[in-house]
Amino acid sequence: MAADLDVCDEVLLLLRRVIRAIDLHSRSLIGSHGLTAPQAIILKELARSGVLTVGEIASRVALGKATVTDILKRLESRGLIRRNRSRDDRRRILIAATPKAQLMLHHAPPPLQTHFITRFNSLPPMEQSQLLAAIRSIAAMMDGESPTSATTLAIDACERASLLPPVATPPGVAGE
Repeated sequence: MAADLDVCDEVLLLLRRVIRAIDLHSRSLIGSHGLTAPQAIILKELARSGVLTVGEIASRVALGKATVTDILKRLESRGLIRRNRSRDDRRRILIAATPKAQLMLHHAPPPLQTHFITRFNSLPPMEQSQLLAAIRSIAAMMDGESPTSATTLAIDACERASLLPPVATPPGVAGE
């Protein structure tokens, strides 16, 4: 039991280190480009996808709708997004990045540290997939989901990418 706590303590300590590194990088983004990491991620998603609703943005960037709404208010006040009613359904509000946002994104550094991106991209695809599977499992555990189903989903994603040989799903696990 004590060994389990030691491992859990180490995992939590390492997660804190990751969170701190992301926070420090986000602060440097604010200083150099006037954008927080969540703002940059939302703008990048809008630039990539075109026009989205608040709910679609929230789902794609893994933030709550209320958080996205607050971020969008700040981005709109700076002229970085525009909101328009859908022509098909006047109840829907569609959000798009402005040309000013596109230009800002072109000159902004990535939301993750460049040295992390370089090192991660240099890993073999199999190791990248393993890290992604582990992080997905941790995120699922932190969100209160079943780690087994998150692991199954991650393994299924690896199989689809032909990075792992097919693994039989144990009986009673989601995905059957």
